[in-house]
Amino acid sequence: MQRLIWKKHPFRLLFYLELTLLGISLLAAFSPLFPHRFHLQNPPNIPDILTPITLPSLGIRFRPIVIPIIAALAALGLRLPFGSRFAQVMYTSLGFGLSWLAVLLGGRGERVFPSLLLVVVIRACLMFPWKGRILVAIAAYGSFLMMLFMSFIGMTPFGIPLGRRLPRLLRRMPDELVQPFLINLKLNSALLFALVLMFVLLLVGTLLAEKQSRQQLSLANRRLREYALLIENQATLQERNRIAREIHDSVGHSLTAQSIQLENVAMLLDDQDVEQATQHLQKARQLGKEALQNVRQSVATLRNHPLGGQPLTVALTKLVQECEKTNGIQINSEINLSYPLSTEISTAIYRVIQEALTNISKHSHADKVRLILKEKTTGILVSIKDNGQGFNPQENTTGFGLQGMRERIEVLGGHLDLTSQPGKGCKIQFEIPLSADENPSFTG
Repeated sequence: MQRLIWKKHPFRLLFYLELTLLGISLLAAFSPLFPHRFHLQNPPNIPDILTPITLPSLGIRFRPIVIPIIAALAALGLRLPFGSRFAQVMYTSLGFGLSWLAVLLGGRGERVFPSLLLVVVIRACLMFPWKGRILVAIAAYGSFLMMLFMSFIGMTPFGIPLGRRLPRLLRRMPDELVQPFLINLKLNSALLFALVLMFVLLLVGTLLAEKQSRQQLSLANRRLREYALLIENQATLQERNRIAREIHDSVGHSLTAQSIQLENVAMLLDDQDVEQATQHLQKARQLGKEALQNVRQSVATLRNHPLGGQPLTVALTKLVQECEKTNGIQINSEINLSYPLSTEISTAIYRVIQEALTNISKHSHADKVRLILKEKTTGILVSIKDNGQGFNPQENTTGFGLQGMRERIEVLGGHLDLTSQPGKGCKIQFEIPLSADENPSFTG
């Protein structure tokens, strides 16, 4: 069962318009006095409560019963029912009933009825969807046509005429001339009221659509603020992951190489080879300084380019030479790149290759590595293969280094593949797609 909710009038401007229309109806119920009407007597069958009051001093003549009826219709506009369709239908029906009551008991339907019906239609537009609005407008127009017909044939409910008395000039004219004039007058009134109803429907519909648009815009703004907070949190998380990758790739590489040098020092000291131990110790000290420098750079700015402003080919050549010198691994590299890449792509390729060489020197026990970087029509292909002991990829999927490598490549729209078997080495291959703007040789 729907819950009935009474709400204030949602549009102050329309509420003032309703009060204006009701005021016009009330004024229309007052008729001016004409000298030829002073002698007219009220029909004997009219109850005392419907007896008109004549105020010669103000020049008006009216039936007081109309005032409380119009006041009741005005009071209905203070609260509108929502939630219950039955209550809304009964509310609208009550509005029609009061409008008819004001006309049947007060007369002067052609002047009073249109304004009252417009008030009912405006309120219905605020409660019903378009289908209900059109039905109420049709009911209002049908009521107006019925009132015109009753007035034209001279019906007098409760002994009260619905139309106004014809001027003396028209009453003296022949009926064959007066009747066409009256018919045209009624038709023009019906057409005019139909146009006014259409205007009211469009006006209220536009106001409701504009209000709904404002509400939707407010809701969209609130959702955008929520999304902005979500994106901010996501950006913070991504920045943390990026910092973690930077520290892992730069500092982790230096510390791993330093650890290898210190292990070599320990072995050489056991063999009484002080000269070689001293060289490895010096290299370990140098790597320690580099690691400390990388930590400072990562914590302070995390903005320094890992390539140091050098082309990718030059930076990779130095990285390969350093890895060979530090770890004693023979690296056969084929780096073929005829055009410069963007900073983002160059950094990602450098970091992934650096991480791969670090993992090889740390875990694979390999003595040979083959590095290939070549151009393709749609992007850059990189392959790194070693002859180490290999491993089972299904049992080593949580390594932070491998995760960081995948993240770097996937951010650029690429894909990284790792194939390895125990005793058969490991191969890492990835491809980064390039657009036509990034690849001068792109013809697709």
